[in-house]
Amino acid sequence: MKTIKPYLAGLAVVFIWSGWITISRYGVHSQLQPADITLLRYWTALLVVSPLMLRYNWRQFRVHQYLVIGLGVGFPYTMLSFYGLKVLRAAHAGVLVNGTLPVLGAIAAWLLFRQRIALHRYAAIGLIYLANCIMTGGSVFSIGQSTGILLLLTAAVCYTLHMTGIRLWRMGWQDVVVIVPVVNVVLFTPLWFILPSNLPSASLQDIVVQAIYQGFIVNVIALMCVAYAIRHLGTITVALFMSFVPVITALLAWCVLGEVLGSWELAGIIGCSAGLLLYAWEPRQGSGGDQRTLKSNRPS
Repeated sequence: MKTIKPYLAGLAVVFIWSGWITISRYGVHSQLQPADITLLRYWTALLVVSPLMLRYNWRQFRVHQYLVIGLGVGFPYTMLSFYGLKVLRAAHAGVLVNGTLPVLGAIAAWLLFRQRIALHRYAAIGLIYLANCIMTGGSVFSIGQSTGILLLLTAAVCYTLHMTGIRLWRMGWQDVVVIVPVVNVVLFTPLWFILPSNLPSASLQDIVVQAIYQGFIVNVIALMCVAYAIRHLGTITVALFMSFVPVITALLAWCVLGEVLGSWELAGIIGCSAGLLLYAWEPRQGSGGDQRTLKSNRPS
């Protein structure tokens, strides 16, 4: 049972994050502004984890560590994602935000942990970026499309910093679920007053849906699962799970939002997913080689 729990956590993240992109796409096209959704997300999470917050030992990490973990999946990540979703469709966002995480994770692993990448992973990186270009159907050079892509890729960089920090500083889920809402409530709440907002005029249904999904399901349950999976499986395996997010997101967007997938988008989703699977694939070179690979991917 101890072995299967981290895999179940990774599987839960796939479906939660896929739903998050779809729910966020719906939210930014309602009366709510990106700043409103962000405020609801972190204040709801803070209320949920308040019992843990009151007993938390804030002296165990340094200020910059709290900032990296908190802001990496905090309001810079959400605001970039939400404004990107105003421009791009949910299927595109699923590829750009979560689809590039293994690539960015590999770069971070090399820079911080000197973890080298196998040759077939370089081919996978090329396939992923080619698939991203194909998915736009040639419209990547338009001003609106390129802006959305840049916003979502920057959001992916932010999330990579968050995941890398968890591994680097060996943080558990108990740390993450407290740090993220506290840091963002303190830093973002003053900003909300000067950003565009329609919270008073938004429908109660939209507010409740975003508060529950963003604040509880994503910012508590999903972050708990991500931190738990990284601690027990390592970043490479977690990246493998995240590689399935684009496919699930596209299916949810088709079912929930009515976004029709064209041939370019289907080809891009298939190509990106194939590249991500190739990236996560480990050739069998005997038990010793496999064990060394697994150890290099796990927190030391």
